[in-house]
Amino acid sequence: MKRPPANTIAVLGTKFRGRVGYRVNPVGLIGLAIIVAWTVVALTAPLIIPHSVGEIVDFDYFGPMSRTLWLGSDYLGRDMLSRILMGARYTVGISLAAVAIACTCGVVLGMTAAVTGGWVDTILSRLLDALNSIPSKLFGLVVVAAVGSSIPVLILTLSVIYIPGAYRFARALAVNVNTMDFVLVARIRGESLFYLIRAEILPNILGPVLADFGLRFVFIVLLLSGLSFLGLGVQPPYADWGALVRENIGGLPYGAPAVIVPSLAIASLTISVNLFIDNLPAKIRDKEEH
Repeated sequence: MKRPPANTIAVLGTKFRGRVGYRVNPVGLIGLAIIVAWTVVALTAPLIIPHSVGEIVDFDYFGPMSRTLWLGSDYLGRDMLSRILMGARYTVGISLAAVAIACTCGVVLGMTAAVTGGWVDTILSRLLDALNSIPSKLFGLVVVAAVGSSIPVLILTLSVIYIPGAYRFARALAVNVNTMDFVLVARIRGESLFYLIRAEILPNILGPVLADFGLRFVFIVLLLSGLSFLGLGVQPPYADWGALVRENIGGLPYGAPAVIVPSLAIASLTISVNLFIDNLPAKIRDKEEH
Protein backbone atom coordinates (compact mmCIF):
# COMPACT_ATOMS: atom_id res chain seq x y z
CA MET A 1 0.00 0.00 0.00
CA LYS A 2 1.32 3.39 -1.01
CA ARG A 3 2.00 5.90 1.80
CA PRO A 4 0.35 9.34 1.31
CA PRO A 5 2.66 12.32 0.86
CA ALA A 6 3.84 14.20 3.96
CA ASN A 7 1.88 17.32 3.05
CA THR A 8 -1.33 15.25 2.87
CA ILE A 9 -0.72 13.93 6.40
CA ALA A 10 -0.15 17.48 7.65
CA VAL A 11 -3.42 18.68 6.09
CA LEU A 12 -5.34 15.73 7.58
CA GLY A 13 -3.80 16.42 10.99
CA THR A 14 -4.83 20.06 10.79
CA LYS A 15 -8.40 19.11 9.86
CA PHE A 16 -8.49 16.57 12.70
CA ARG A 17 -7.35 19.15 15.23
CA GLY A 18 -9.91 21.55 13.90
CA ARG A 19 -12.72 19.00 14.29
CA VAL A 20 -11.69 17.80 17.73
CA GLY A 21 -10.94 21.34 18.90
CA TYR A 22 -8.66 20.38 21.79
CA ARG A 23 -4.92 20.38 22.29
CA VAL A 24 -3.44 17.79 24.65
CA ASN A 25 -0.84 19.30 27.00
CA PRO A 26 1.89 16.85 28.12
CA VAL A 27 2.15 18.44 31.58
CA GLY A 28 -1.59 18.06 32.08
CA LEU A 29 -1.38 14.43 30.96
CA ILE A 30 1.34 13.72 33.52
CA GLY A 31 -0.82 15.25 36.25
CA LEU A 32 -3.84 13.26 35.08
CA ALA A 33 -1.81 10.02 35.02
CA ILE A 34 -0.72 10.50 38.64
CA ILE A 35 -4.30 11.31 39.70
CA VAL A 36 -5.59 8.17 37.97
CA ALA A 37 -2.81 6.09 39.54
CA TRP A 38 -3.68 7.23 43.07
CA THR A 39 -7.39 6.68 42.35
CA VAL A 40 -6.73 3.10 41.23
CA VAL A 41 -4.61 2.55 44.35
CA ALA A 42 -7.40 3.90 46.55
CA LEU A 43 -9.94 1.55 44.93
CA THR A 44 -7.78 -1.58 44.99
CA ALA A 45 -5.69 -1.02 48.14
CA PRO A 46 -7.09 -3.96 50.17
CA LEU A 47 -6.26 -6.31 47.29
CA ILE A 48 -2.69 -5.16 46.62
CA ILE A 49 -1.19 -4.46 50.06
CA PRO A 50 1.57 -6.98 50.86
CA HIS A 51 0.87 -6.99 54.63
CA SER A 52 -1.98 -6.15 56.96
CA VAL A 53 -1.82 -2.51 58.06
CA GLY A 54 -1.49 -3.52 61.73
CA GLU A 55 0.95 -6.42 61.27
CA ILE A 56 4.44 -5.94 62.75
CA VAL A 57 6.86 -7.28 60.16
CA ASP A 58 10.15 -5.71 61.28
CA PHE A 59 11.83 -5.86 64.70
CA ASP A 60 13.62 -2.60 63.96
CA TYR A 61 11.60 0.62 64.16
CA PHE A 62 12.02 3.17 61.33
CA GLY A 63 13.64 0.46 59.25
CA PRO A 64 15.25 1.43 55.92
CA MET A 65 14.07 0.47 52.47
CA SER A 66 14.90 -3.12 51.63
CA ARG A 67 14.04 -5.89 49.24
CA THR A 68 11.26 -7.15 51.50
CA LEU A 69 10.10 -3.74 52.79
CA TRP A 70 10.17 -1.41 49.80
CA LEU A 71 9.37 1.71 51.83
CA GLY A 72 10.86 0.59 55.14
CA SER A 73 8.96 0.22 58.42
CA ASP A 74 7.27 2.68 60.74
CA TYR A 75 7.77 3.46 64.42
CA LEU A 76 6.28 0.07 65.40
CA GLY A 77 7.90 -1.99 62.66
CA ARG A 78 4.86 -2.12 60.36
CA ASP A 79 5.19 -2.15 56.58
CA MET A 80 5.04 1.43 55.30
CA LEU A 81 4.12 0.44 51.73
CA SER A 82 0.93 -1.23 52.98
CA ARG A 83 0.08 1.74 55.17
CA ILE A 84 0.69 4.25 52.36
CA LEU A 85 -1.54 2.28 49.98
CA MET A 86 -4.33 2.00 52.55
CA GLY A 87 -3.81 5.65 53.51
CA ALA A 88 -4.59 6.61 49.91
CA ARG A 89 -7.97 4.96 50.34
CA TYR A 90 -8.85 7.29 53.22
CA THR A 91 -7.19 10.46 51.92
CA VAL A 92 -8.61 10.23 48.39
CA GLY A 93 -11.95 8.72 49.42
CA ILE A 94 -12.80 11.17 52.21
CA SER A 95 -11.62 14.18 50.21
CA LEU A 96 -13.51 13.14 47.07
CA ALA A 97 -16.75 12.51 48.98
CA ALA A 98 -16.44 15.84 50.81
CA VAL A 99 -15.69 17.90 47.71
CA ALA A 100 -18.53 16.22 45.79
CA ILE A 101 -21.03 17.15 48.53
CA ALA A 102 -19.61 20.67 48.94
CA CYS A 103 -19.56 21.52 45.23
CA THR A 104 -22.96 19.94 44.50
CA CYS A 105 -24.68 21.84 47.33
CA GLY A 106 -22.78 25.06 46.65
CA VAL A 107 -23.39 25.07 42.90
CA VAL A 108 -27.11 24.23 43.23
CA LEU A 109 -27.63 26.91 45.88
CA GLY A 110 -25.57 29.43 43.91
CA MET A 111 -27.53 28.92 40.69
CA THR A 112 -30.82 29.01 42.57
CA ALA A 113 -29.90 32.29 44.27
CA ALA A 114 -28.75 33.86 40.98
CA VAL A 115 -31.88 32.87 39.05
CA THR A 116 -34.38 33.57 41.84
CA GLY A 117 -32.86 36.75 43.27
CA GLY A 118 -34.70 38.79 45.87
CA TRP A 119 -34.96 37.60 49.47
CA VAL A 120 -33.81 34.06 48.59
CA ASP A 121 -30.52 35.41 47.26
CA THR A 122 -30.12 37.75 50.25
CA ILE A 123 -30.76 35.11 52.92
CA LEU A 124 -28.55 32.45 51.32
CA SER A 125 -25.72 34.90 50.73
CA ARG A 126 -25.79 36.30 54.27
CA LEU A 127 -25.96 32.87 55.92
CA LEU A 128 -23.15 31.39 53.87
CA ASP A 129 -21.02 34.53 54.20
CA ALA A 130 -21.34 34.21 57.97
CA LEU A 131 -20.28 30.57 57.78
CA ASN A 132 -17.40 31.48 55.47
CA SER A 133 -16.10 34.03 58.00
CA ILE A 134 -15.19 31.23 60.43
CA PRO A 135 -11.60 30.01 59.89
CA SER A 136 -11.80 26.59 58.26
CA LYS A 137 -9.24 24.83 60.43
CA LEU A 138 -10.74 26.26 63.63
CA PHE A 139 -14.23 25.15 62.57
CA GLY A 140 -12.95 21.68 61.77
CA LEU A 141 -11.10 21.40 65.09
CA VAL A 142 -14.14 22.46 67.11
CA VAL A 143 -16.63 20.17 65.34
CA VAL A 144 -14.39 17.09 65.21
CA ALA A 145 -13.23 17.54 68.80
CA ALA A 146 -16.83 17.92 70.01
CA VAL A 147 -18.57 15.22 67.95
CA GLY A 148 -15.74 12.78 67.23
CA SER A 149 -13.56 11.98 64.25
CA SER A 150 -15.50 9.21 62.55
CA ILE A 151 -15.35 9.12 58.78
CA PRO A 152 -18.95 10.39 58.24
CA VAL A 153 -18.27 13.29 60.63
CA LEU A 154 -15.05 14.16 58.78
CA ILE A 155 -16.82 14.11 55.41
CA LEU A 156 -19.72 16.29 56.59
CA THR A 157 -17.44 18.73 58.41
CA LEU A 158 -15.17 19.20 55.41
CA SER A 159 -18.21 19.59 53.15
CA VAL A 160 -19.80 22.30 55.30
CA ILE A 161 -16.51 24.22 55.43
CA TYR A 162 -16.26 24.46 51.63
CA ILE A 163 -19.93 24.90 50.66
CA PRO A 164 -19.80 28.74 51.05
CA GLY A 165 -16.82 29.07 48.68
CA ALA A 166 -18.46 26.86 46.06
CA TYR A 167 -21.69 28.84 46.47
CA ARG A 168 -20.05 32.23 45.96
CA PHE A 169 -18.11 31.00 42.92
CA ALA A 170 -21.16 29.41 41.25
CA ARG A 171 -23.40 32.38 42.06
CA ALA A 172 -20.94 34.85 40.51
CA LEU A 173 -20.86 32.80 37.31
CA ALA A 174 -24.61 32.23 37.24
CA VAL A 175 -25.41 35.93 37.75
CA ASN A 176 -23.48 36.77 34.57
CA VAL A 177 -25.18 34.03 32.55
CA ASN A 178 -28.58 35.00 33.94
CA THR A 179 -28.38 38.37 32.18
CA MET A 180 -27.89 36.81 28.73
CA ASP A 181 -30.55 37.08 26.04
CA PHE A 182 -31.16 33.33 25.74
CA VAL A 183 -32.09 33.17 29.44
CA LEU A 184 -34.51 36.09 28.97
CA VAL A 185 -36.09 34.28 26.02
CA ALA A 186 -36.50 31.14 28.16
CA ARG A 187 -38.18 33.21 30.88
CA ILE A 188 -40.58 34.75 28.33
CA ARG A 189 -41.44 31.25 27.12
CA GLY A 190 -42.50 30.52 30.70
CA GLU A 191 -39.84 27.92 31.48
CA SER A 192 -39.60 26.70 35.07
CA LEU A 193 -36.81 27.49 37.53
CA PHE A 194 -35.54 23.92 37.26
CA TYR A 195 -35.33 24.20 33.46
CA LEU A 196 -33.44 27.49 33.62
CA ILE A 197 -30.88 26.03 36.02
CA ARG A 198 -30.51 22.68 34.23
CA ALA A 199 -30.63 23.73 30.57
CA GLU A 200 -29.53 27.36 30.47
CA ILE A 201 -27.26 28.14 33.44
CA LEU A 202 -25.40 24.92 34.29
CA PRO A 203 -24.07 24.08 30.79
CA ASN A 204 -22.57 27.56 30.50
CA ILE A 205 -20.70 27.47 33.83
CA LEU A 206 -19.73 23.79 33.85
CA GLY A 207 -16.10 24.31 32.77
CA PRO A 208 -15.14 26.79 35.52
CA VAL A 209 -17.13 24.76 38.06
CA LEU A 210 -15.11 21.62 37.25
CA ALA A 211 -11.87 23.57 37.62
CA ASP A 212 -13.11 24.87 40.98
CA PHE A 213 -13.98 21.29 41.94
CA GLY A 214 -10.35 20.28 41.46
CA LEU A 215 -9.01 23.21 43.46
CA ARG A 216 -11.35 22.54 46.36
CA PHE A 217 -10.31 18.89 46.30
CA VAL A 218 -6.73 20.05 46.90
CA PHE A 219 -7.85 22.33 49.74
CA ILE A 220 -9.77 19.48 51.38
CA VAL A 221 -6.81 17.07 51.07
CA LEU A 222 -4.58 19.61 52.81
CA LEU A 223 -7.14 20.39 55.51
CA LEU A 224 -7.80 16.69 56.16
CA SER A 225 -4.05 16.05 56.39
CA GLY A 226 -3.74 18.97 58.81
CA LEU A 227 -6.52 17.63 61.03
CA SER A 228 -4.98 14.16 60.95
CA PHE A 229 -1.58 15.60 61.84
CA LEU A 230 -3.22 17.09 64.94
CA GLY A 231 -4.73 13.72 65.84
CA LEU A 232 -8.32 14.52 64.80
CA GLY A 233 -8.45 12.65 61.49
CA VAL A 234 -8.77 8.94 60.74
CA GLN A 235 -8.14 7.03 63.95
CA PRO A 236 -5.76 4.07 64.55
CA PRO A 237 -5.14 1.38 63.51
CA TYR A 238 -6.11 2.98 60.18
CA ALA A 239 -4.52 6.21 59.03
CA ASP A 240 -4.56 8.63 56.16
CA TRP A 241 -1.38 10.28 54.91
CA GLY A 242 -1.53 13.15 57.40
CA ALA A 243 -1.81 10.72 60.31
CA LEU A 244 1.14 8.72 58.94
CA VAL A 245 3.28 11.86 59.03
CA ARG A 246 2.21 12.59 62.61
CA GLU A 247 2.80 9.14 64.04
CA ASN A 248 6.23 8.82 62.39
CA ILE A 249 7.45 12.36 63.04
CA GLY A 250 10.03 10.94 65.46
CA GLY A 251 11.91 9.46 62.51
CA LEU A 252 12.53 12.86 60.92
CA PRO A 253 16.03 13.33 62.47
CA TYR A 254 17.03 9.97 60.97
CA GLY A 255 15.60 10.70 57.52
CA ALA A 256 13.31 7.69 57.87
CA PRO A 257 11.18 6.83 54.81
CA ALA A 258 8.24 6.42 57.21
CA VAL A 259 7.92 10.19 57.60
CA ILE A 260 9.19 11.30 54.19
CA VAL A 261 7.08 9.06 51.93
CA PRO A 262 3.62 10.15 53.26
CA SER A 263 4.67 13.77 52.79
CA LEU A 264 5.70 13.02 49.21
CA ALA A 265 2.39 11.24 48.64
CA ILE A 266 0.42 14.32 49.75
CA ALA A 267 2.60 16.56 47.59
CA SER A 268 2.31 14.31 44.53
CA LEU A 269 -1.49 14.23 44.68
CA THR A 270 -2.03 17.95 45.30
CA ILE A 271 0.59 19.10 42.77
CA SER A 272 -0.78 16.71 40.13
CA VAL A 273 -4.31 18.06 40.54
CA ASN A 274 -3.00 21.62 40.22
CA LEU A 275 -0.98 20.73 37.12
CA PHE A 276 -3.98 19.07 35.52
CA ILE A 277 -6.26 22.04 36.25
CA ASP A 278 -3.71 24.57 35.02
CA ASN A 279 -3.28 22.62 31.77
CA LEU A 280 -6.84 21.62 30.99
CA PRO A 281 -7.38 21.03 27.25
CA ALA A 282 -8.05 24.45 25.72
CA LYS A 283 -10.35 25.02 22.79
CA ILE A 284 -8.37 26.02 19.71
CA ARG A 285 -9.63 27.73 16.62
CA ASP A 286 -9.34 26.25 13.20
CA LYS A 287 -7.10 28.70 11.37
CA GLU A 288 -6.90 26.73 8.18
CA GLU A 289 -5.92 28.92 5.25
CA HIS A 290 -7.76 28.52 1.99
